[in-house]
Amino acid sequence: MHITKTNFIANGTSIDKQIKEFEEQIKEQQKITDHEIREFPVSVIVDKFTTDLETDEAELYIPDYQREFIWTVKQQSRFIESLLLNLPIPYLFVADTSSKDDGRLEIVDGSQRIRTLVNFMKNDLQLSDLKNLTSANGLRYKDFPKSRQLRFNRKTIRMIELTEQADEEARREIFDRLNSGGVQLNYMEQRQGSSDDAIYPFIKKLIEKYNNKGEKNLLRTLCPISPTRESRAEYNELLLRFFAYTNNYLNFNHNVFKFLEDYARSVNDTEFENLENELDSVLEYVNSTFPYGFKKKQTDHTTPRIRFEAIAVGTALALRIKPNLSTQQNTEWLNSEEFIKHTRSDASNSKPKVKARIEYVRDKLLGK
Repeated sequence: MHITKTNFIANGTSIDKQIKEFEEQIKEQQKITDHEIREFPVSVIVDKFTTDLETDEAELYIPDYQREFIWTVKQQSRFIESLLLNLPIPYLFVADTSSKDDGRLEIVDGSQRIRTLVNFMKNDLQLSDLKNLTSANGLRYKDFPKSRQLRFNRKTIRMIELTEQADEEARREIFDRLNSGGVQLNYMEQRQGSSDDAIYPFIKKLIEKYNNKGEKNLLRTLCPISPTRESRAEYNELLLRFFAYTNNYLNFNHNVFKFLEDYARSVNDTEFENLENELDSVLEYVNSTFPYGFKKKQTDHTTPRIRFEAIAVGTALALRIKPNLSTQQNTEWLNSEEFIKHTRSDASNSKPKVKARIEYVRDKLLGK
């Protein structure tokens, strides 16, 4: 093809326009990742995470999209050893969630390290498998002399604090990039993209029945979630978790992905009507009984996953025992320290904790 001078000029103009848009995009995106660098002593970081944790109002908190606490004792011990040896520690990433008007800091990256610090300073971690400080193997924080405890408390870790410009979508993307080098599909997105016919039909029906945006969709009314979570198939994830835990929570073994995957594979197409009817009953009961549905407060625009699980599955189990369960319930226990402890942001997916929070709701509804 012969390129004329006119084409060259036209193409040049087009490139200039593209470069201008490119530069504008960079400036706009840099606003989202605007940040400040802070440095805090270990004791202050632990205090920010643990103070008011019982009421789920701690200044530093773990968001829904974060993974569970998965570090082994060996990994935790090596991190503590690194601090003791003054080895370089990666920055923590947090975000000012000013949109919630509470001044709190959401942990974007670093929850494993922060929870390790908490475990160690609460004496829940016994050091092991240390290669350099071998003499510290078997010790807990309380075993250190007072002078060493104070020095450890004063050790500082740097923290990058994203400003309020970083919305939830930006925070999720930063988390994914830091942890995988790029945005990974979450578990439900992977399932939806699966070509396995044993899994797809069940999920497809969930989407068709409960994921529409009609005004009469009770699930969306009772359990609102943010647009970002919705765009990543969160409703479908919540539904699958509801069915899997309701029907098989006693066989949960800490690996959430495998547990949900195995359940999805096991569902027979003929079972869907019964599952559908049970969920409809639960939604109607929650709508009639709980003043804010699955939400914590009337003004909330999103629902924590762990709270939905506890209330939805606990209600289903109670209705199985007592189908005519009264909707005239005293629901003050929703604000109790015990329930908040079961469903706060650091509550893990260990089998005992999953069982405890589900059965707590079940037993409260049954008057036990």
